[in-house]
Amino acid sequence: MASVLPAYMARMDGDDPEQALELLEPDFRFLIALPGREATGRSKEDFAAYIAGRNAVAREHRILRSSSDGDLETVYGVVTESGKTVGSFLSAAVVTPGGRMARYQSYFTTTYDLIDLPE
Repeated sequence: MASVLPAYMARMDGDDPEQALELLEPDFRFLIALPGREATGRSKEDFAAYIAGRNAVAREHRILRSSSDGDLETVYGVVTESGKTVGSFLSAAVVTPGGRMARYQSYFTTTYDLIDLPE
């Protein structure tokens, strides 16, 4: 099975982040922990609302490590905005046999790096 998280992040970083919705199951559940707040939802529609509320910046998720075990994928990396690293993330997804995300959990921090960052 192809990895879903890299495709999801590439779509979220692209010009039309709503394309990421194609990678989600209808009953998709998510938790995105950001500094000072959490975004949660229990449907694809809830995630569409989250996407619509994001600030529009030149953002890129650079995956530095990834793994998978059965239906669980994990990635660790950094987020850059306009080319500057602004924080790191650890994300996990439960992937269905059809290759879509059923559940997603992500933690983003601007104050801690789990691994040493590349120069």
